[in-house]
Amino acid sequence: MPNQFLIPNSKFLILMGAPGAGKGTQAAKIVEKYNIPQISTGDMFRAAIKDGTELGKRAKSFMDAGQLVPDEVTIGIVRERLAKSDCANGFILDGFPRTLEQADALTKILDELGTKLTRVLNIHVPAENLIERAIGRRICKNCGATYHVKFNPSTKGTNCDKCGGELFQRADDNADTMKNRLSVYEKSTRPLIDYYKAAGIYSEIDGTQPIDKVTEALFNVLSSVKE
Repeated sequence: MPNQFLIPNSKFLILMGAPGAGKGTQAAKIVEKYNIPQISTGDMFRAAIKDGTELGKRAKSFMDAGQLVPDEVTIGIVRERLAKSDCANGFILDGFPRTLEQADALTKILDELGTKLTRVLNIHVPAENLIERAIGRRICKNCGATYHVKFNPSTKGTNCDKCGGELFQRADDNADTMKNRLSVYEKSTRPLIDYYKAAGIYSEIDGTQPIDKVTEALFNVLSSVKE
């Protein structure tokens, strides 16, 4: 039984973007503007486990064994999460769907809830830009603030502007690791991009622009969508 009806200006979104594309920054801005929750697969698993649901217990058993959670469990947890009241006016899905089977399942879940996706947004940044972003990233060991040696350097050199902590480079912020991650991402998301293009709800945003311009482009897409 549907738990909601289509509320004016509701936004039911999927946000896509390769590692380093700036997805987290832009998701926060969409959450603030539209007052909707950002929902990641990890968040859903943790909530289901904390709530002690049957699906949460099943997910925990796979996670504790170091195994991937099967589609049927993941889809069930997504169904439980999207039926909650804070999703009545919309959501941003991050990390789901990852396969065409999951995309089909999401369509069915939303149909059961009496709604449908508003838009699938993909923040696109070319691979060479993403690699440059990764290898120049520096993080404060103390407060976690993030810098970039070229695009956003600390005025204190190898120390954090905010707290003075030492800056370091993550072990996986290197060209080879990023190339592998981007290759996996491209292979897994290309079918989904084609799927949502065919559905007529896909929009691609140029993620090489300054942050505020990317935000402006995202908001322009969402404001133009007919409810």
